[in-house]
Amino acid sequence: MPTLRLALAQVNTTVGDIPGNAAIVREWSRRALDAGAQIVAFPEMTLTGYPVEDLCFRESFVEASKAAVDRLATELPAELAVVVGYLDADGPARTGSDAAPDRGPRNALALLHGGRVVARYFKHHLPNYGVFDEDRYFVPGDTLTIVRLAAEDGDVDVALTICEDIWQAGGPFAVAGRAGAGLVININSSPYELNKDDTRLPLVARRAAEAKATVAYVNLVGGQDELVFDGDSVIVTAEGELLLRAGQFTEELVVADLDLPAAASDAAGDFGEMHVARVTGPALRPITGPAPETVIAPRISDEAEVWAALVTGLRDYVRKNGFQSVIVALSGGIDSTVVAGIAADALGGHNVHGIAMPSAYSSQHSLDDAEELAKLAGLNYQVIPISPMVDAFMANVSLSGLAAENLQARIRGMVSMSLSNQHGHLVLSTGNKSELAVGYATLYGDMAGAFNPLKDVPKTLVWRLAKWRNTVSYILPENSITKPPSAELRPDQFDSDSLPPYEQLDAIVAGYVDGDLGSAALKAAGHDPALVDRVVRMVDIAEYKRRQSCPGTKISIKAFGRDRRVPITNRFRETL
Repeated sequence: MPTLRLALAQVNTTVGDIPGNAAIVREWSRRALDAGAQIVAFPEMTLTGYPVEDLCFRESFVEASKAAVDRLATELPAELAVVVGYLDADGPARTGSDAAPDRGPRNALALLHGGRVVARYFKHHLPNYGVFDEDRYFVPGDTLTIVRLAAEDGDVDVALTICEDIWQAGGPFAVAGRAGAGLVININSSPYELNKDDTRLPLVARRAAEAKATVAYVNLVGGQDELVFDGDSVIVTAEGELLLRAGQFTEELVVADLDLPAAASDAAGDFGEMHVARVTGPALRPITGPAPETVIAPRISDEAEVWAALVTGLRDYVRKNGFQSVIVALSGGIDSTVVAGIAADALGGHNVHGIAMPSAYSSQHSLDDAEELAKLAGLNYQVIPISPMVDAFMANVSLSGLAAENLQARIRGMVSMSLSNQHGHLVLSTGNKSELAVGYATLYGDMAGAFNPLKDVPKTLVWRLAKWRNTVSYILPENSITKPPSAELRPDQFDSDSLPPYEQLDAIVAGYVDGDLGSAALKAAGHDPALVDRVVRMVDIAEYKRRQSCPGTKISIKAFGRDRRVPITNRFRETL
């Protein structure tokens, strides 16, 4: 059987930075060459970053991507075959009345070798659910590209596919099986969700069995706005054996020697829903150097996985948008404590500016906890009392009750944003998914900010994350974790005055928001009927607030924002 040395480059790209992304391909291709690889595969849309969204409708952006592929082919090591994702197009874009229905932007890959583009493939299955709108942006391909590579001890047929193609049974992988491919390369930009790594491996195994071929799955890492990508690249044989598994949230090059069946079939033409195009590829250089060490990265706990996702998402949002430092309003409570811990791990404590802003109702233990956090995590720390500002406002505008409470939050938001304006720090908001779900947050107050690491993290998980992080090293004050949560906007205030216990609230929110269950289904599942009615109503009427919240890293199957899109003006109610 021919042996092919394949490298998977699990890299972190930036949307729109075509020169920078091309430099990543050059650097990691050189690493693959040094490792003795004959072929290296990069993630989906490596050259443009992913997702490009409406950038794909700009002719100048499409042309820059296409030109970068052609130029890159001449800049890479001539003896190395490189599979790289990019944005292509044929004919007019899909917008406008004169757009051709089968022509427009293409989610594409190219195989580069010897200074030229040897083969191209256009993504066949376009996801159009959850965070994906690819049917809006791209035209699907209808041809499976199979490249015949001449290895030292025989020819190998390699089928080229992209991301969603692997999620659909009976598609390109089935065609690859009928066409006799020995290896299917699948390049991905597959966003992270908690435990998605447990779904991918069985999925790849199913497609490998369907294709009757080894499958190499390479995925992106890094953050892009609300999305974060975790890598978790794998190689699986047709029999379901795991040959290689890369780590999560790590940039790395993994290499494997694959024993593959010799190419036998020369059949082309139509195979079900797709046409097969066979391309005579390059003669690969002989394998050099010792056989690579087998890498099967161990899985990590749920808390470690989520923490890594939040750190990665925050770090890349800050750095890719040109910032170096952040501001966090430190209340001494669990949410701001965890956000500060994530920020310290992402950027270094010296780049995190913690601001305590006590009002007349702030407790001394809250100030003490905030100060302890700053010392433990190595943050910059400043105390700015807001009572004089509140008094000055109230001397001119008479407020009471909830309006007076929210004034304190809004003054804190104004102070944070003003310091951001003055010093160039990016402001982090600290509300969790439970609070955002039911509107337990103040517009232009604690919701003010540029990014919210906890936007998709339920309160009960916030506590779990804090306890887990302290098992790594103790940086989050124990008192902030164990004391009853309170906004401290009025005397003796606790979250439990306004909200049900978080264990109950989170379970209903998970069913209603993440699971799209109706009121009747939630009640049938055993939740208290009166509590279901109360929580569902709170979620429904808070939609206008969530529309104005800042972005935050997605970790669940359905995050507020890109995932869940409910009209603000909406008279349908689950409870009447």
